[in-house]
Amino acid sequence: MPVGARVSLRVPASSANLGPGYDTMGLALGLYDELTVTRTAEGLAFELEGEGAQTVPRTPEHLIVRAIRAAWAAAGLTGELPGLGIRARGRIPHSRGLGSSASAILAGVVAGSALLPEDLRLSEQALLQVCSDLEGHPDNVAPSLFGGLAISWGEEHPEGPRWRSARVPVDPRVHPVVAVPDYEVSTRLARELIPAQVPHALAAADAGRAALLVRALSGAPELLPAATRDYLHQEHRCEAMVPTARMVRALRDRGFAAVVSGAGPSVLVLAESADRAEQAAREMRHLGAEAAGQDPAAPHWRIEGLAIDASGVTLVDEERPIRRR
Repeated sequence: MPVGARVSLRVPASSANLGPGYDTMGLALGLYDELTVTRTAEGLAFELEGEGAQTVPRTPEHLIVRAIRAAWAAAGLTGELPGLGIRARGRIPHSRGLGSSASAILAGVVAGSALLPEDLRLSEQALLQVCSDLEGHPDNVAPSLFGGLAISWGEEHPEGPRWRSARVPVDPRVHPVVAVPDYEVSTRLARELIPAQVPHALAAADAGRAALLVRALSGAPELLPAATRDYLHQEHRCEAMVPTARMVRALRDRGFAAVVSGAGPSVLVLAESADRAEQAAREMRHLGAEAAGQDPAAPHWRIEGLAIDASGVTLVDEERPIRRR
């Protein structure tokens, strides 16, 4: 890695679970973090702007730096950290259920791999493995890596899970709309609220809706309102995000395919057409304004229609996605 070597990339946000696909499904969204890493003579320098720039550490403990080191360790390289310049622009909001930590991890691992000589760079499967190990699960990592809808699972292995993912192209009629509130929810807290066991009937019902969701997203978007019905996790998380739960219920009562995005508190609607997406955005604004009129302490919501990212993480200098399949 000669001094002056540089790699630039962009990583999409992601929404995991999508209702019934708990810990298994994720969708890549057209909202991007950007990163440039430069090999320098010495030291560690940061230029950070955007989401989280004022709160993240500017030390070797920064998540991107840890991810770079993990990529090099996976390639068999150990030793002291060389000089690095990190320039990052964050657009993915933190602790809102849009995969910000997975995107940061993926950015660092991919950048670290891309800086290596070609014969040492990590394969797609190795990228998925290293990133999912750091994140703890693949449901946000996989869609941001490969684009589109990702269905992920772990295979048992003596040294820990071996992560796998299958990419599913999404019907172009599907239009996501997100409502991002001005409050955060800890992913750890949201996960702790879910019971360790659920009744067999609920598990069976959720499995059926998850299977239907794959069909709805890949070619039958008119099924999305039914396909996004969840039986496993969303209701249990309500106490950690009451305004989010209220908005999801209200939107579903109006026929929209609304879910909690990831661990929340953002709300995601998977609209079956562009017109329906515009209707969802108007309804979200109305519900937010109505809540604010009743309670001055109600959260402010940022409403945005997003594209589905079909490429995944992209090396900007080369204008090519990592995915080769």
